[in-house]
Amino acid sequence: MKDYPYFTALGFCSNDFLSFLPEIPLDNKVRILKHIVQGGGPAATSAVAAARLGVPSAFIGAVGDDDPGKWILRDFGKEGVDTRGVAVRRGCSSAIAYCWIDSRNGKRSVAWTQGDLKELDPEEIDMELVRNSKVLHLDGHHAKAALAAAREARSAGVPVSLDAGTWSESMRPLLPLTTFLIASEAFARQYSGEEDLEKALFELGKIGAPVTGVTMGEKGSIVLDKGKVLRCPAFRITPVDTTGAGDVYHTGFALRYLETRDLQESMRFASAVSALKCLQPGGRTGIPGREEVDRFLENGGAIPQDR
Repeated sequence: MKDYPYFTALGFCSNDFLSFLPEIPLDNKVRILKHIVQGGGPAATSAVAAARLGVPSAFIGAVGDDDPGKWILRDFGKEGVDTRGVAVRRGCSSAIAYCWIDSRNGKRSVAWTQGDLKELDPEEIDMELVRNSKVLHLDGHHAKAALAAAREARSAGVPVSLDAGTWSESMRPLLPLTTFLIASEAFARQYSGEEDLEKALFELGKIGAPVTGVTMGEKGSIVLDKGKVLRCPAFRITPVDTTGAGDVYHTGFALRYLETRDLQESMRFASAVSALKCLQPGGRTGIPGREEVDRFLENGGAIPQDR
């Protein structure tokens, strides 16, 4: 009998070059304080977070056969993420991202390229993998393949989670198929045309996803519950690096909701995962394990001493 993952993510993966700076310069030069190279990408980091949180996870995407592609697969292997669904394109360059992190506040700027990779075709997806997962997570990349996978998941009764980070028309067909629609502030405002995030949340709610929410960084997150707005404040921390904070929030929310069906608890758990991630440099370095998250919550959000 085949083994199948609990959490399957389909989307963007990259090799990230992160530079920690005294400030992010404009038409100026600064000396790098710290430099890290590691795997990245919204859906890819979500898959790693699921593995760290103790559930079998898989990633579906594409890489080139160049060095960055090999590094991406190596990092997945170290985390125990199943990569049977990753297409390796011969003679192609993999996606890379350059991230500048302001060491004063942990905020970052990211420039990325998909390389010359051809997007996944629906025919390339292992639909058996999708059908046998407990949740399918998407980030809007590989639009045609993502749409086909979402349709397959919903027909098999598998919930679909969407990291709605940046609005684009290619994401519109995915929205009605989404179970967990958690949008960034930017997406919520771009999609709704509303500056006020509560109004934007209600506009998103008209899509009809069973769970609809918005992440707001240091201001926490909000979710619709039977026409009312539930709020969850962010944990008070001093962030080292916010790269990947939203990616791991989605993982934490989906996993905890499948365990509890409790919106408030799911937001709280996801916020804890995100906060702990931000305490170390890099999008993946600080992603916590389940015991660490549980201990953090039991201690009322106190930072673990071993951090």
